[in-house]
Amino acid sequence: MTDASGAAGAAWLLLALPALGAAVLLIGGKRTNRWGHLLGCATVAAAFVYGLVLFFEPSSNQLRNLHVFDWISVGALQVDFGLRIDPLSLTFVLLITGVGSLIHVYSIGYMSHELDDRRRFFAYLNLFVAAMLLLVLGNSFVTLYFGWEGVGLASYLLIGWYQGKDFAATAAKKAFLMNRVGDVGLALAIFLMFKNFGTTQYTEVFERVQGAPTGLVVAIGLLLLLGACGKSGQFPLQAWLPDAMAGPTPVSALIHAATMVTAGVYLIARSSPLYSLPQAEDARLVVMIIGAFTLLLGCVIGCAYDDFKKVLAYSTVSQIGYMILAVGLGPAGYAFGILHLLTHGFFKAGLFLGAGSVMHAMNDEGDIRRMGGLWKKMPITFWTWVLGYAALIGFPFLSGYFSKDEIINAALGQGGARGWIFGGIALLGAGLTAFYMTRLLILVFLGKPRWENLTSPAHEDPESPEVPAGKPYHPHESPATMTIPMVVLSLGSVFAGGILAAVLPGWLEPSIGEVVETHGPIPHALVGVLAVALAAVGAGIAFLLFGRGEQPVERPRRVSFPVRAARADLYGNHLNEALFARPGTWLTRALVFVDNRGVDGLVNGIAAGLGGSSGRLRRAQTGFVRSYALSMLGGSILVVAALLMVRFG
Repeated sequence: MTDASGAAGAAWLLLALPALGAAVLLIGGKRTNRWGHLLGCATVAAAFVYGLVLFFEPSSNQLRNLHVFDWISVGALQVDFGLRIDPLSLTFVLLITGVGSLIHVYSIGYMSHELDDRRRFFAYLNLFVAAMLLLVLGNSFVTLYFGWEGVGLASYLLIGWYQGKDFAATAAKKAFLMNRVGDVGLALAIFLMFKNFGTTQYTEVFERVQGAPTGLVVAIGLLLLLGACGKSGQFPLQAWLPDAMAGPTPVSALIHAATMVTAGVYLIARSSPLYSLPQAEDARLVVMIIGAFTLLLGCVIGCAYDDFKKVLAYSTVSQIGYMILAVGLGPAGYAFGILHLLTHGFFKAGLFLGAGSVMHAMNDEGDIRRMGGLWKKMPITFWTWVLGYAALIGFPFLSGYFSKDEIINAALGQGGARGWIFGGIALLGAGLTAFYMTRLLILVFLGKPRWENLTSPAHEDPESPEVPAGKPYHPHESPATMTIPMVVLSLGSVFAGGILAAVLPGWLEPSIGEVVETHGPIPHALVGVLAVALAAVGAGIAFLLFGRGEQPVERPRRVSFPVRAARADLYGNHLNEALFARPGTWLTRALVFVDNRGVDGLVNGIAAGLGGSSGRLRRAQTGFVRSYALSMLGGSILVVAALLMVRFG
């Protein structure tokens, strides 16, 4: 380990640039309306350039610590505000600032109709990027937690952008509260670290955890997983993520593709020295179970939704499940989980931006049943979206093919029943992903236009509450500020996978260790063929069901139970409400009753008793001397009588 030197000595600029942009735009107010969006883009782009400088330094593959200032000094708790520059953090820096810059540029065109508030939107985007960079660059779990909460705040502001609408306010509050549940797990894990190891610094924690008892290691591992489930939208805390679509589409791309939802994967990968211990085997198994279950859950729900962005949202839930499954495999999967995270950042950001382009051109319509035949009207959006779609379903030699294939192979390599179960789930997910994404492709871009004789419906639309009902659809290609980022991301969807698969495992080795090769019951080459075959079957079934004949514009009133269940999020919200929300409400009401009638009743009763008694005693104080003399005489007689009884009794 070396101290930061050279360009890394000023790595704090990575945080300062977007944070300064946010501060200027928020403090400057309306005076920054004309150029605020340009400043927001420039600060994130500058951070990306500086990240490239750090990446190409000769010592970029070494661990370097940068002490910024003394932060917390309370007794035994000593936490400095420092940055950890290593291959893992640099990888995330380039992803966050690179894809983030493209989303910023896209937002210039997308938010052009909100000129009065656009600079505030860019301020929130800058704040989000700064918090995410702090999360991945911090050199301790406390610093990570600071960035973790900053990301939660920024996401709350962005998801609730249309704060005057109930659906946006509810979605933002739901995301904020469900993330707080996961944050409690992360906070408890940090408390356990400090209690047992006396520190929260990564280097010291990972050294001292080596000889820790099994129970402690498993407890910390499970609590870290709870934090990861909150930020990354994994079961049982996945319900907030689809509702986050209430924010503008650039927010969806930023949160669901490159940044916030990948924080949980980063947390587990960063904690790889802990999860790789023999004592942590049970914790790793739970990580794999959560990832595999969420993978299937997202796929099944994604098959039934008619909302463009919510299908992509559940696709994100599913793909993050692949990543969580991968990092749960330990040394055999850490690098491949990060590989899929990076490829996903390209193709899913492109898919979300493509969805925003379509909705921008369709009066902000999100119902895919009211679309169709848009490939002729929006050729650039169509072809960039197709490349992202092909990468996601694992089309041979595109980015998703390389990363997903490695995860499936590593899961099968677990051996025995465990390998068949987790590998089989990953393979099944590949087929389901191809099905729901092909359905989306057909209903949005292919077939006959179903929008020609329709007008905008009368409902609150998350994307633009100002669109009036009854407005005809006139789809058209988006401006260059929106299409250029989509083209760049589509190029990443095509080429990034092969390049990253060749260099990433070796590059990340100083941070997460060497990849442990596993050999499953199916040869590696055949795993790729099998995954492609299942994807082809899923896509073929989708074409048979949705690619032939006329598709109804309105959703059928009567549908089968499996479809109803999927459209109800497999009753995930009902489960959370039954297990947590209602019991919490009942407990709160019971405590309020006990407080009002019990605690307050006791205090108020004592006060009332003393008050009543004093009121009655006060009547004896008349102010007349004769009354007091009579009282004294009476008292004297009683005293004398008592003495006589004692003496002669």
